[in-house]
Amino acid sequence: MDVVIVLAALSLLMLAAYRGYSVILFAPLCALLGVLLTDPDAVLPMFSGVFMEKLVAFVKLYFPVFVLGAIFGKVIELSGFSRAIVGAVIGLVGRQRAILSIVLVCALLTYGGVSLFVVVFAVYPFAAEMFKQGDIPKRLIPATIALGAFTFTMAAMPGSPQIQNIIPTGFFGTTTWAAPFLGLLGSAFIATVGIFYLEVRRRRAAAAGEGYGSGHRNEPEALDSAGLPHPLLAVSPLFVVGALNWLFTQLIPQYFGSAVTIDVSGTPLTVQVTPLVAIWAVEGALFCGILWVLLFAFRQVAARFAEGSTSAVGGALLASLNTASEYGFGAVIAALPGFTAITGLLKSIPNPLLNEAVSVSVLAGVTGSASGGMSIALAALSDTFIAAANDAGIPLEVLHRIASMASGGMDTLPHNGAVITLLAVTGLTHKESYRDIFVVSVLIATSAVLLAIGAYYLFGLV
Repeated sequence: MDVVIVLAALSLLMLAAYRGYSVILFAPLCALLGVLLTDPDAVLPMFSGVFMEKLVAFVKLYFPVFVLGAIFGKVIELSGFSRAIVGAVIGLVGRQRAILSIVLVCALLTYGGVSLFVVVFAVYPFAAEMFKQGDIPKRLIPATIALGAFTFTMAAMPGSPQIQNIIPTGFFGTTTWAAPFLGLLGSAFIATVGIFYLEVRRRRAAAAGEGYGSGHRNEPEALDSAGLPHPLLAVSPLFVVGALNWLFTQLIPQYFGSAVTIDVSGTPLTVQVTPLVAIWAVEGALFCGILWVLLFAFRQVAARFAEGSTSAVGGALLASLNTASEYGFGAVIAALPGFTAITGLLKSIPNPLLNEAVSVSVLAGVTGSASGGMSIALAALSDTFIAAANDAGIPLEVLHRIASMASGGMDTLPHNGAVITLLAVTGLTHKESYRDIFVVSVLIATSAVLLAIGAYYLFGLV
């Protein structure tokens, strides 16, 4: 019965997300329903002592990353840099290679620190124009954008400033550059196989006489490329963020050490620096990236910054609270007797890396969130993963990379918020486009995790 209660709470949250209800509202309701069915007297103590404590802890650590990432993406958009980047990639790769061009643009923007939600809005008009010119079915646009933005640059590429690559640092004491060769291997696999799959789908559609189609919803207006900045200037903020992220990762521990004590008001405060290095590095890099854009495009950004920054902060607040609510939900569920039985079953998987990959991927799929599912899994099981890894001599960097990559596997099931947003923006439905999204962002991404695990055990690749 205890296991049934846990599964019911998870299923109810998944159903609520699939139906489009707010996770911020339903995560505590579903969690406390599980507590109510287990021990009614524990509802209020669990809400205040577990759910809210974990929610606040998540916001305390990661909210600045969400905000800075959202503002960075917004100034990239307002400055015209994103349009210039898209135009340059299209010119370099060629309009006849629409799928490759859009994947590269999405990957460049996402790896440069732009939120994947911002990427969807920024890239869609260009994708629609290119697919229309190439007479490629519009139904392939969502999968193409998903491949570039929701997969390898989000979770596999070393140094990625996306939240899915930052969360493991707090549990394993690693940096965003953990296990770089495993990450590069997984990224190359996802990108290569994903593009090959989409090209096969394009050729089959062409052979069947299927083109872009007509009568589509949400068709974008014609693009205006006049007055755009030089492509090298446009892409420079992305390199600034990437380079400074790496530099700050090296310099922060050297400057502060493993801990720092300050005494500003007569009361000494000691802060453990090691768990915060990756977070501070990304925050500093994104802040400098914003200043870099303002340095070269202040007039363009300033004209709409008030409105743009307000919407960016609002989006960051919603995204961070969604994930924080799922984090609090996971903490409550992890405290129930039924979860102990489930984790006991997961622990029966003898391989530590496979155990971690399955746990993270399944919970990401249930919650419909890569960051939320990974947060739940690591909050409940990270100590178990670390102990098993230490016994097997597995570096914690490998745990980091496998957890991050696994979070980007089953997260994009139909109820995933990013998938729903992507389909809404492109004016398509699950029936029209989800099959291809599923292949590139679930099947291929999950296969990459198994490839990375195999590469570590066969060749010791880290």
